[in-house]
Amino acid sequence: MTPETALPRPGGTTAASPRAALLFRLFPFLAWFPMSRETLRADLVAGITVTLILVPQSMAYAQLAGLPVVYGLYASFLPVIVASLWGSMRQLHSGPTAMLSLMSAAALIPFAGVGTEQFIALSIMLALMVGVLRLALGLFRLGLLVNILSHPVIIGFTNAAALVIGFSQINKLINVPMSRTEYFLLDLWGVVQQLGSAHWPTLVFGLAAFAIVFGLQKVAARIPGILVAIVITTLASYWVGFERTSNIPVEAVRDPDLQAQIVQFSGIKEQIKQNADALRDLQTELSKLEEQGEASLLRQMEIKSRIEQYKARAKLLEQEAFKLRVYLHRVDLARETATDGSAAFVVAGHMPEGEPLGMGHWRVSSVEGSKVKLTGGGEVVGAIPAGLPGFQVPQIDWKLVLPLLPAALIMALLGFIEATSISKAISAKTGQRINTNRELVGQGLANIVGSFFHAYVVSGSFSRSAVAAREGARTGLFAIISALGVMLVILFFTPLLYHLPQAVLAVIIMFAVFGLIRVKALIYAWKVNRADAVIGFATFLATLVMAPALANGILVGVALTVGLFLLRSMRPRAEVLGRHPDGALGGIDTHGLQAISEYFVVLRFDGSLNFVNVAYFEEAVLQALKRFSQAKAILVIGNGINDVDVSGEEKLHSLALQLRDMDVALYFSSLKQQVVSAIAKGEVSAVIPADHIFKTKELALTAMAARYGNYVDDVRSIQPTLSGV
Repeated sequence: MTPETALPRPGGTTAASPRAALLFRLFPFLAWFPMSRETLRADLVAGITVTLILVPQSMAYAQLAGLPVVYGLYASFLPVIVASLWGSMRQLHSGPTAMLSLMSAAALIPFAGVGTEQFIALSIMLALMVGVLRLALGLFRLGLLVNILSHPVIIGFTNAAALVIGFSQINKLINVPMSRTEYFLLDLWGVVQQLGSAHWPTLVFGLAAFAIVFGLQKVAARIPGILVAIVITTLASYWVGFERTSNIPVEAVRDPDLQAQIVQFSGIKEQIKQNADALRDLQTELSKLEEQGEASLLRQMEIKSRIEQYKARAKLLEQEAFKLRVYLHRVDLARETATDGSAAFVVAGHMPEGEPLGMGHWRVSSVEGSKVKLTGGGEVVGAIPAGLPGFQVPQIDWKLVLPLLPAALIMALLGFIEATSISKAISAKTGQRINTNRELVGQGLANIVGSFFHAYVVSGSFSRSAVAAREGARTGLFAIISALGVMLVILFFTPLLYHLPQAVLAVIIMFAVFGLIRVKALIYAWKVNRADAVIGFATFLATLVMAPALANGILVGVALTVGLFLLRSMRPRAEVLGRHPDGALGGIDTHGLQAISEYFVVLRFDGSLNFVNVAYFEEAVLQALKRFSQAKAILVIGNGINDVDVSGEEKLHSLALQLRDMDVALYFSSLKQQVVSAIAKGEVSAVIPADHIFKTKELALTAMAARYGNYVDDVRSIQPTLSGV
């Protein structure tokens, strides 16, 4: 049902009345009603099915965003409801996505430690920024801005981002440390070097989850394989005691050398914290000084220099901390009982290179001050806070708004492209019309409302929307049902997820993102247009190299796309024409044809005459005449000329005068009406009279042949001298 459908409404109005039309614009979900029993049943089944995927995905994506898993559940509650109520596409399911989760973490890592209170606050602030940008784009009807991201750029970026996201989970799959720096490939190499130290029970759980999900997809695709994998692996984790931890004071480690390493590691972590606090204070002071202007210029320069020093020191400290973290991870500890009955741990040895760790091998998991957390098993989700998210105004760090704005804009556009891409695929089957600006409003409101209830950035999901469409969802009610399912999980079932292995969440992420890789699309682009394909490959490589700052990779693609567009606009196709044997016109260089006449030149120009390319138009005309020394006229077939600006009009005027001095006449044919009007209004009409402008090219060719000479009878060889034409 649409607002144009004239259904009776309370108060005697109809959906076609202005009042009802306004009501539908303000509350688009009213178009769902009235619902039939069949629609309710379909939405209920789809909603329950999506819930079974949404819960594990949201927890996995939250960790990808550097947040505790409960924040993924928060982002799957109210934002899902709001996006469904005010969105455009009924089968679109919004919530946490892998792509934006990683981009959120990458954007915030330079400003806060992963998982800290400040990091969580910035994640919520970033969601608010993305929401405001999307809402503004929708309200001002700027949905067409997404067109700046060309298809090859999106494909190249998506492929690279999928690889980055998938490979970022390898350390969780084998349970080894992974650093988080501004160079993802180096971080990944650090994980690869630790493959020999893999914790084999963790790997077994991950492979088991992979086998369950993959097997069910092949044998029984309608069974939620992810949920089955979670239930089985969680029960197995509980049964075998997969998580084994012990919190001890550093004195309980009965080895002086290891104690010294632990104390050194704790000291470096404290230095990192102090360095971050000092850096934040300097940035705050710099912001205040910049408001004073030139009066504090010297002090600003001094503060900027110190900021760079602190940033360099932070990198060195992080490198030292990671080296120690890897060293401590490899120490095999044996548990003993001290004389006072307390637990003590002695070094059993360093695990040899290439020998994996198994159950019962105690090793250092983390260090907080003088407290050491040891683990003798694998990593699990752990305790998840129960209870619905409360209302809280997001904390706005104003000095970070501008630094985060580019990433927020890219996330706003890219997330919207994710949403519209799956919507178009679904609408091709359902026939539903997509309102891109309304979808922007819905996605914007979802992020804004979510940020007031502890949610991080959300967008439309490929996988969950596809499942909803497959299950026959009719309206956005299915998404609301899935959100209510998440609510029940938050309220009553979080304790059941305590023993869920982290490796299983890593497998869930890998399944989600590796399905986005599309190699054939880039190969097809190479066959169709190699320049566009090169931009796609360049975007792919730039995204990989610049990861985890994925936004920079897509900015490179956009810059290359704009550059190629400008190059094509500055040098549009221009070619001297001849005739094929069947009488059709074609380029003499492209098709090896003879020129139409040696006394006049026929030139096709496929571009508007504006400030970008008028110089090239002049060059094309003069070079064409240079090839035909006996020519007394040149005919420009201008059906590809869409407009003429002031620069174009002035160039036409000067070129016509220049050709007149050369005793050459300038003619046009097939011009659009707006171009003819622009010429008639300007001074150029004085040098290009009306009888030099023909409506069709055939009229022009006939008139010019009669005026300047017959067609060429002999085949002549003409060497091309006009570069790029």
